[in-house]
Amino acid sequence: MSTARRDRTRALPASRILRFAVVGGAGTAVNTAVLYVLHGVLRMPLVAASVLAVELAVVHNYLLNDWWTFAARTPSLRGFGKFNVSMLTGLAVNVLVLWTLVHGGVQLVAANLLAIGAAFAVNYASSALWVWDGTGGRIR
Repeated sequence: MSTARRDRTRALPASRILRFAVVGGAGTAVNTAVLYVLHGVLRMPLVAASVLAVELAVVHNYLLNDWWTFAARTPSLRGFGKFNVSMLTGLAVNVLVLWTLVHGGVQLVAANLLAIGAAFAVNYASSALWVWDGTGGRIR
């Protein structure tokens, strides 16, 4: 294993969290660009365009997290499946927290930011502890 690869493997949790957040931000850009092209330019129906845009962003995020954030040796279909489940879990948390806060009287934008934070925490924890093994890249 190369020195750079070992260094990524031993990255401190704060460093991994930051990398995970950067990958998520890049994934948001991928999602937005693909959605714009598919729906805005090619006139694909919105729901179909959104599903494809989200899944392309998930593929992007899995590959980049696998290589950069968690320094895994090689991507795997099993890991990708687990990452998809992890992201769906984060989505469920996001929607539940958002709904609960808005119905509890919290302003929409503030509620959305809190919901995103909760989903991010779930996504990172499940990725670090379940998708990757927490020690730097072996898929369980």
